[in-house]
Amino acid sequence: MFQIKLSKNFIKNKVKLALNEDLYPSGDITSSLVQNNKIIRFKLITNQNAIVGGLSFAKHTFSLVDKKIKFIIKKKEGSQVKRGSVIALIEGKIKSILIAERVALNFLSHISGIATKTNQFVKLAGKKCEICCTRKTIPNLRIIQKYAVKLGGGTNHRFNLSDEFLIKDNHIAGLDIKKLVLSAIKNKKGRKITVEVDNLKQLKSIFGLKFNTVLFDNMRIRNLKTGVKIAKKYYETEASCNINLKTVRSVAATGVNRISVGSITHSAPAVDIKLEV
Repeated sequence: MFQIKLSKNFIKNKVKLALNEDLYPSGDITSSLVQNNKIIRFKLITNQNAIVGGLSFAKHTFSLVDKKIKFIIKKKEGSQVKRGSVIALIEGKIKSILIAERVALNFLSHISGIATKTNQFVKLAGKKCEICCTRKTIPNLRIIQKYAVKLGGGTNHRFNLSDEFLIKDNHIAGLDIKKLVLSAIKNKKGRKITVEVDNLKQLKSIFGLKFNTVLFDNMRIRNLKTGVKIAKKYYETEASCNINLKTVRSVAATGVNRISVGSITHSAPAVDIKLEV
């Protein structure tokens, strides 16, 4: 799978866009009323158990608003924290801190939310089955969301449509699945090939062809178990479609190599994080 390293410039550019969204066109007109230049120390505190993520985004948010703000990280990125934990200390002028507060919290709560949700799936799936995300991400936030998945112990699927061949049901509709797979093999140029099947008949029709992964989509546990048994000696195996925290353990128990879950990016609830004196 893919590795994600978020550069300082990448983070700063994303933060600048977020601050511009919040401050355009007239700045923080409410905080402008605050004339107190006293230096105050705030705490960033989690209101729930969570996996912490997005600390660099928060730090850059405060520093871009005011270079003199001190941001002291108390919990490591990707660490598991309990409710009430202080994850960072912020020291600076109250006006500057108030301007940056919401953008910083938005990054923290969203990234931590995805990491936390992913980790819940990872723990239930066990060590022999990977949890991976999909392309079901918020536009322009894909890299950040996939980074958050990695923090939670998950893995990343393809980043875009150029990364690998993924032949799905809509590609197959009205066409010969075997011909599509053979065409992908002919044109793969070093890229991986994944083929989605939703029944055992489709699996048998392509069995023996030289591709990488069988993606079992929306199959009942009994059929999935049979499909994995047939395919696992020759292909990587993956399961998908509406898998949730109640069903992921039973899906993982079929022996599938990984489970793709769209909800860990598109529906993960934000972690409740507060800023207080």
